[in-house]
Amino acid sequence: MSKKRVYIVPHSHWDREWYFTIEDSNILLAENLDYLIDLLEKNPDYHSYIFDAQTSIVEEYLKVRPMKMERLRRLISEKRIFVGPWYTQADSLLVHKESLVRNLLYGVKGAEQMGHSMNVGYLPDIFGQNQYLPSIFKNFDIENAILQRGVYKDQLNENLNFLWESPDEEKIKTNLLPLGYGPGKFLSSEDDYHYDKLQPLLKKLEKLNHDTDHLLLPSGGDQVLIRDHFPETIAKLNDNDDQYEYVLSDYETFMDKTWSEYSFNHTIAGELIGTESSRIHNTIGSQRYDIKQINDQVEHKIINQLEPLAAIGQNLGLRYPQEWLDQMWKPLFDIHAHDSIGGCNSDDTNHDIIQRLVKIDRQADGLMNLIKKQITYAIQNQLEDKDILVIFNTYPKPFSGGIQTTLFTRSPQFGIHSMQGSEIDFSILDQQYLSGGKKIVVSAEGDQEVEIPGYYRTEIYVGSTELPALGYSTWKVTASQKKQDKLDIQHDQLISNQHYIIEFNNGKLTLTERDTGTTISDFLKFEDTADAGDSYDYSPLLEDTPIFSGMADLVSVEHSQASQRLTVRHDMNLPIDLAARKQRNTDRPFSINTVVELRKGEDFIRLKHDLDNQINDHRLRVHVKSPVSNPDFSYADQGYSLIQRPVINPRMDFWRHDGYKEAPVPIYKVEQFAGVLSEQGSLMAYTKGIKEFEIVDSSIALTLFRSVGLLGRDDLMWRPGRASGINNKVVKTPDAQMHGKMEFEYALQLSGSELRAEKLFESADRYRDRYVTYQWQDLNTFEERLDRFEIPYPLKNVPADYSLAELQDKELFVSSVKKSHDSEDTIIRVFNPSNVKRFIDITSDILGPMKPTNLKEENGGELYVKPKSFQTIKLSSGGGQS
Repeated sequence: MSKKRVYIVPHSHWDREWYFTIEDSNILLAENLDYLIDLLEKNPDYHSYIFDAQTSIVEEYLKVRPMKMERLRRLISEKRIFVGPWYTQADSLLVHKESLVRNLLYGVKGAEQMGHSMNVGYLPDIFGQNQYLPSIFKNFDIENAILQRGVYKDQLNENLNFLWESPDEEKIKTNLLPLGYGPGKFLSSEDDYHYDKLQPLLKKLEKLNHDTDHLLLPSGGDQVLIRDHFPETIAKLNDNDDQYEYVLSDYETFMDKTWSEYSFNHTIAGELIGTESSRIHNTIGSQRYDIKQINDQVEHKIINQLEPLAAIGQNLGLRYPQEWLDQMWKPLFDIHAHDSIGGCNSDDTNHDIIQRLVKIDRQADGLMNLIKKQITYAIQNQLEDKDILVIFNTYPKPFSGGIQTTLFTRSPQFGIHSMQGSEIDFSILDQQYLSGGKKIVVSAEGDQEVEIPGYYRTEIYVGSTELPALGYSTWKVTASQKKQDKLDIQHDQLISNQHYIIEFNNGKLTLTERDTGTTISDFLKFEDTADAGDSYDYSPLLEDTPIFSGMADLVSVEHSQASQRLTVRHDMNLPIDLAARKQRNTDRPFSINTVVELRKGEDFIRLKHDLDNQINDHRLRVHVKSPVSNPDFSYADQGYSLIQRPVINPRMDFWRHDGYKEAPVPIYKVEQFAGVLSEQGSLMAYTKGIKEFEIVDSSIALTLFRSVGLLGRDDLMWRPGRASGINNKVVKTPDAQMHGKMEFEYALQLSGSELRAEKLFESADRYRDRYVTYQWQDLNTFEERLDRFEIPYPLKNVPADYSLAELQDKELFVSSVKKSHDSEDTIIRVFNPSNVKRFIDITSDILGPMKPTNLKEENGGELYVKPKSFQTIKLSSGGGQS
């Protein structure tokens, strides 16, 4: 009988931060890599080492060991040390699809510069797999994937090797790690280990590999030091084992050898979130809402506003801020690691994460401030008029709809006109008089304080706006004696626009969609439950009863021509903590203020909740009632199309009996929107930082936040057994109780019919403000923080209206506009969520012809987009204006 071949792959899974800080990690990294380099150079029999497929560790190491670059480059080039294709091991379900693409772009490019990027989409520990990872990997010319979490045994066909398929039918060769990434961590040739531990592991792998004699045994763990005894140990194992042949190897070699010698045709499609063999942490989407919320804000600013704005500026003649973007993306990738963005960390680490996000947010604001001001300076030079407002459309489609902006004026009354002279209607949402302060005037008599006249800060909403694609328009701000349209207090209990009516009556809110007359009574309520879980997972408390909000109090109703708002308050009484909840002691007041807003022309409803949480150990959800009774499926976006998931998971009936690692609760993560679609009607929620939902009866239950005080806890109701994370120490996380003020924003779209995918992605784009504005003024120099400083103005004159490029097909969408990573060309990434192939037509009077490329921005492709797929287009730069 021939021996089974066991591929021993030494590796380290390198968490950038967790219950330790990133500084701890980097200090340890330098020591471990020093040792690794020395050992591999001295011992040619030590085949190779996998350093967790991350390029970030190379950059961090070379910051403190620059003198070792060539030695490290040689080992990477010779495939002795494997890094890439990731920059960091990113969570694939809690970040923007474009963040995943950029993580791989920086990872692959950085690893290739060091000699080689590993040809494996390596996913050893992330909590579930995005349905588009196979297609994204293939578009980076990555041919293989190896993963641990998310696959049920009955999805397999008696083999751990299978084809993993994306919604666009792209497939990638994949291997599952059923024993995790560390079964060979303590590899030894001692008899008790060899026969009592190792061989039973290999027998288990044999049973799961029906059609191959090749067995993969990852041999490493978290932050481990290279095992220098492995070559000797493997030699001894081979001398004493007549069943298995042991080889020191790597993941690339294992996949190449196995797939070249055996045939595997079984296909597993889509998102992988199975909980049978490993924990997925289905409810980590609501842990540390503050981290999710600011990350969502930062991703939006970089991807949807700053980068397209910088592309406009580059083609007018400004410098594209690539170096700054590098400094923003890379720390953001650290935050996107599964523990970091999950929030399942020590309080010190989560504090650092928040501070890094705040820093990136400030950098994004500062760079946009600079670009907007430099372009606007050139516009006002061209017009010889300083009283202007410029509205930048950062999306390569013409914009038609409402915009919100802030103006500064001497007088509380003012007007806005197009450059052609037509008056632009707007409504005032808020207006404040601000003191001008004082300035110091130097005179012969000495320094003197001089009072500066005050001015008005006014937030306005323009209900009807037309903007050119990926460009800007200029408006003139004028003096006016015309009566201003403002949000005024009303004495009725109703708000409405062309699409909806929302009425308050007897403590309840009723929503009506005008087109079909679909009406939902008492459509909004809040649910609070105990959270007896930890930083990884929500856990119900045995015999706990949910507490629902009762009747609301009407706070105010405000109307203007362009916007109407209705504000209500829900008062609840909650237990202060788990002990009080067990005693049914609900003596702590808890209030939620909700602003419901309808804007002119918008076919969605804006909602904002704010609250001050001082309660421990609980989860708060908002339930929004839909027109669909007992739906079978939920729908959400994931990547470049919709994902359909069951509302009721039949595995919940037997998961505990069958020994699943975690309950397969039908609580799911959301990228941009989630809801129900049916012939009975549709209800979709578009979120800003809210990352978790469940369909309960006929309602969408959005988890606003959860509060817990421990990093890990044993034996949860939905997660039996050991605590997740660190097991030999109780790590308290009082900050994760989420005390303090919080704000939550989302929008609802109700229809009496089934909404198409294209409509949903269009609404998501409109809700997320794919525009920015800038007023040329000298009254306020603090709102835009760089306005008070002197800056150079490289542009002297540019036109008052401008369009860089336009995507002609309204049924196609754009996930990215930026400068190419390695050239001055402009990149536009297009995707198609529909079921039909669509051809790409991007027109421009400035950019060169369209050239299809892959995600590496290197090779060709097609000038069309397959159903449920994406295509990257490269256009040569226009060279700028003077």
